[in-house]
Amino acid sequence: MMLDPQKAEPDGNPRQVAATQPAEVPGRHAAFPITSTTTLRREPQAGLPNTGTPSLATSGSVLSGVAAIIPTSTRLLLIIWPFLAIVVLLVLLAAESLEIHSAGRAYVEGESLWSKAQKEAVMHLLRYAHTRSEQDYDGFSEALKVPLGDSRARLELEKPEPDYNVAYQGFLEGRNHPDDIPGMILLFRRFRHVSYIDRAISLWEEGDRSIATFQEAGEALHRHISSGLATRESLIPYLEQIYRVDADLTPKADAFSASLGEATRKTKQILLIANVALAGILVPLGIVLSRRMLKHGEAFQRALKRSEERFNLAVNGSNDGIWDWHIQTNEIYYSTRCKELLGYAADEIQDTWAEFESRLHPDDVDIMFAALHAHLEANLGYDVEFRLKCKSGAYRWFRSRGQSVRNNEGRPVRMAGSLTDITDRKTAEAQLYAEKERAQVTLASIGDAVVTTDTNGLVEYLNPVAESLTWLSLSQAEGLPLRSLLQLVDETTRLPIPDVIDRVMREGRPIKIATDTLLLRQGGEEIAIDHSAAPIRDRNGQITGVVLVFRDVSRERQYAAKLSYQASHDALTGLINRREFEHRLDRALTSATEFQRHHAVMYLDLDQFKVVNDTCGHTAGDELMRRISAVLQRRLREGDTLARLGGDEFGVLLENCPSEHGARIAEELRKAVADFPFVWDGRPFSLSVSIGVVNIGSGLFTLTDVLSKADAACYMAKEKGRNRVHVFHREDSELSNRQFEMEWVTRINEALEQGRFCLYAQEIIPTDPRAKVGSHFELLIRMLDEQGKLIPPMAFIPAAERYGLMRSIDNWVIRTAFSTLASMRDQTGGSPIDICSINLSAASLGDERSLEYVREQFTHFGIAHGAICFEITEHDAIRNLSKATHFIQELKALGCRFSLDDFGKGMSSFAYLKDLPVDFLKIDGGFVKDMLDDPIDRAMVEAINHIGHVMGKRTIAEFVENRRILRVLREIGVDLAQGFGVAKPRPFCMHTPACGCEGICQQMLAVATSAPVS
Repeated sequence: MMLDPQKAEPDGNPRQVAATQPAEVPGRHAAFPITSTTTLRREPQAGLPNTGTPSLATSGSVLSGVAAIIPTSTRLLLIIWPFLAIVVLLVLLAAESLEIHSAGRAYVEGESLWSKAQKEAVMHLLRYAHTRSEQDYDGFSEALKVPLGDSRARLELEKPEPDYNVAYQGFLEGRNHPDDIPGMILLFRRFRHVSYIDRAISLWEEGDRSIATFQEAGEALHRHISSGLATRESLIPYLEQIYRVDADLTPKADAFSASLGEATRKTKQILLIANVALAGILVPLGIVLSRRMLKHGEAFQRALKRSEERFNLAVNGSNDGIWDWHIQTNEIYYSTRCKELLGYAADEIQDTWAEFESRLHPDDVDIMFAALHAHLEANLGYDVEFRLKCKSGAYRWFRSRGQSVRNNEGRPVRMAGSLTDITDRKTAEAQLYAEKERAQVTLASIGDAVVTTDTNGLVEYLNPVAESLTWLSLSQAEGLPLRSLLQLVDETTRLPIPDVIDRVMREGRPIKIATDTLLLRQGGEEIAIDHSAAPIRDRNGQITGVVLVFRDVSRERQYAAKLSYQASHDALTGLINRREFEHRLDRALTSATEFQRHHAVMYLDLDQFKVVNDTCGHTAGDELMRRISAVLQRRLREGDTLARLGGDEFGVLLENCPSEHGARIAEELRKAVADFPFVWDGRPFSLSVSIGVVNIGSGLFTLTDVLSKADAACYMAKEKGRNRVHVFHREDSELSNRQFEMEWVTRINEALEQGRFCLYAQEIIPTDPRAKVGSHFELLIRMLDEQGKLIPPMAFIPAAERYGLMRSIDNWVIRTAFSTLASMRDQTGGSPIDICSINLSAASLGDERSLEYVREQFTHFGIAHGAICFEITEHDAIRNLSKATHFIQELKALGCRFSLDDFGKGMSSFAYLKDLPVDFLKIDGGFVKDMLDDPIDRAMVEAINHIGHVMGKRTIAEFVENRRILRVLREIGVDLAQGFGVAKPRPFCMHTPACGCEGICQQMLAVATSAPVS
C-alpha cells in the first residue's frame, strides 16, 4: 500500500529527481508529474509540524482506480424480492398455523384440567361429608377454582368489548399454561361462530351451569355441617345431589372433548390445504428466480476471469491483500482480500487513492509517507505498519510491504505489494507489555514482600516491600544466595527454618510454612512473618526459579494474643473469666483422678454489692469490683486461681490444697473483705462475702457437680446470715435440700417446654343454697412427671418461687385458662363459668410485664373481664403493698375481680385490708378446719367474716371438709365455701395432656351445670 509521493521538501521547493511527461492524478493536486526528475512536494497539514518528513495526509485524492462492475443494492432487491415475499407469506402462514394448532391443543389440555379439577372437587366434597374437616372443604373450594376460572374467562370473551386481562386471569386460574393463554383467547375471538367451535362452546356453557349447581350443593353441605346439626341421615340429600351433578357433568365433558377433537382435525385439514397451495405458488417462482441467478452467475464468472489476470501479477499463493500501482497512469488496484480486511465487500469501496487515504489514521500519515519516499527515492525496502479505519468504525493495524519496478533510467514505473492484518499481533504485544507493566506495578504496590530466585537460590528480584522488610536493596541482593541474606527461625523453638527453596525444588509444588516464623534483621530485631514459596515454570512445565512471599504479621499476632487474653479474662477486673476458670478446674479434676491430688474450690458472693450499685451507680460498683479483686488476690497463694464468674460472684481454685487449709484460706478471704473499708463520695459501706467451699478428692466430682455444690454451699452461707463460710459435706442435709430444689428447677423448665402442666378446677359454692349466684371455680395447677403421673403443687412451687420461675408458671396458667374458657364459649355459645379464680404469685404481682401480659391475653382471647378473679395471698400483698395495690387497681379498672387468699395468717391483716380493694376474703383454712373443736378458731372465722362484710367484701371459707362445717359457716354468715366436703378438684383441660377427652372436658361441663351442695 502506498500514497502520493508528490510532497514538498522542508524549504517548500520541489526537488527534481528525473524528467519525463507528467501524469494527471485526480484530487486536490492537478497533476502528479512523473518525469525524468520525480517531483515530491509536501504541503503542510493542520495540526502537524511542517518538517522534512513527507506526509500523505494532505496530498489530496491522488489515487485513481479502475472501474469495477459492482451490482447495486437496487438491482439485487429487484432480483430477490419475489422470493422474499413468498418466504414472508410462508412464514406468516406457518406461524398462524402453529398458533391455531397450539390454541386447539391448549383447549384440549384445558378440558382435561377442567375434568380433573371437577373430579377432585367431587372427591374432596364427599370426603368432607365424611370427615367434616375444613381442610377437605378447602380442597373442594381450591379444586373448583379451575372450572370457575375458565367460566369467568369465557363469559368475559363473550362480551362485545372484553377485558382481556380478566380473561387471561380466568384462564390462569384454570391452571392453563401462561404461554398458551393468548392463543386460547385469539382462537375464541376469531372462530367463536364457526360451527364446530360454536358447538364446543355451547357444551362448555352447559358444563358451567352444572358447575354452578355443583358449587351451590357444596356450599349448602358446608352450611349444614357448620351448623352442628348434621347427622348421617341428614347428609343423604346433599350427597345424592352431588352424585347427580357429577353424573351430569361427565357426558358433557366427554362431548366437549370430542367436539374439540373434531375442531382440531378440521383446522388441521384447512391449514394443510393452505400450505400446499402456497407451496404450489412457490415452485414456479423458484424456477424463475433460479434462471435469473444463473445469468448473474455467468456475468460474475466473466468478471472473475478478468480479475484473475491481475492477480497473476501479484504474489501467488498469498493470503494477504494485494495492491498494484501503475505509477505512470496513476491506476491502482486493490484485491478483494484488501477490502475484506477492512470489512467491506468488493463492490462497497472504489479502487482509488482517496478511498485509502480517508481511512488512514492521522497519526500514521507521516510514518507511511516517509517509508514510501525512502523507497522511491533511495530504493530502500518498503515495509511499514499503520492503522486503517474499518467499516465498523474501529481502527485495525496493518503491515504493508512492496517493491517497485524501475525502467532503464532507474525511475520507478510500477509498484506492487501486500497488505497484512497484524491487529492480533499488535494486541498481543500490547497485552504482553501491559501484563509486564501490571506485574511490575502490582509487585511494587502489594503489601507482601516478594522475592524471586533462580533454581540455585540466587536472588533475581525483590519488590519494594521485600527491600523494606529485609533492609536489603535489589542491587545489594541480586545474584547472592537467599539463604545467606535471610535468617528465619521458628518462633517457638528458636531453631532455623529448613531451606524452603530446596524443598520447593525437591517437591515441585507450592509450599506453605505452617509454623510461626521470625525474620531476624540486622541489629537483632525480630519480625513475625508468614511466608510461602512456589515454583516458577516455563511453557514446558520445567522449573526455572522460585518465588517467595513474606508478610509481616506482627500486628496480627499481637491482636491474636490480645483476643486470646480477652477471651479468657474479665475486662473489668483483669481476672480470668468463667470459661477459663472452668477450663482450669477441669484440668485440676483430671489431675485429682490420675494423680490422687486434693484441691479446693470456693464460690464467693458479695453480700452488699447491690446496695453499692443501686445507691452510688455502676461506676462505684465497677470500682468496688476492682478493689475487691485486688484484696482477694493478695490473700491467695502463688499458683492459686481467682476468677470473676459474673456480677458480684468470684471463684477460687486452690490446687494441691488439703481440706483444712482450704477452709482456713476461705476464712481469711472472708475477713479480708469484712475488714476492707470502701468509701464512695464520702459515704462508707460495710462489706461482707458469703463463701461456699468444696473439697475435691480423687475423682469425687465432675465439673458440673463441683460448680453446683459450690454454688449451693454459697447459698447456704447466705441463708444462714451471710458473711460466713459454708463447707460442703456429703451428709449435709440442708445442702441436699438445696440441691433437691435445684433439680426441681430443671424439671420445671422441662415441664414448661414439653407442656407437662395441667389445670384442675375446684368449685366454690354459696353456704346458703337459696342464694342465687353464678358458677364459681378456682383453678389449681398440677405437674405431670416423665411417666405421666400427677405431682401436687407443693412439691415444685417452693423451688419455683426460690429460683424465679413463678412468673413463667403464672403466664402459662393465665394463657391456658383463657384459651380453655374461650374454647368452652365457642363450643357452647356461652361460658358455663361465671367466675374463674386464678392464683397469682408475688413475682407476677410486682412485675409490670405481668400486668401487660394479662392485658394482652384478654385482648387475644376476648374473655370477659368480669369472669376472671385473681387470687393473691395476704403475705404477698402486704410484702409489697404499693405494687400490689397498683396491680389490683389497674385490672379492676378493666372489670376484673380480686380475692385475698389465706387471710388471717398475718399479724397486721386488718390494718392493711382497708388499703387493698379486693372483692373476696378467703378465710385461712387453718381456722376453718378446726373451728368445730376450737372456739378460738371459730371466733377468728366470725371476726374475719364480720370485718369483711363491714368493708363490703364477700367471704369465702377454705378447707370445708364436711357438711357440719358447712352448716356452721351458714350460721355464722360466711358467703361461700370451698373444700373437699363441697367439691373435689376436677380436670380443667381443654385440649391439654391432662385430659383424654376431645373437645370440652365433659367432667368440667358436668361440674359447671350441677346444683350446689346443700
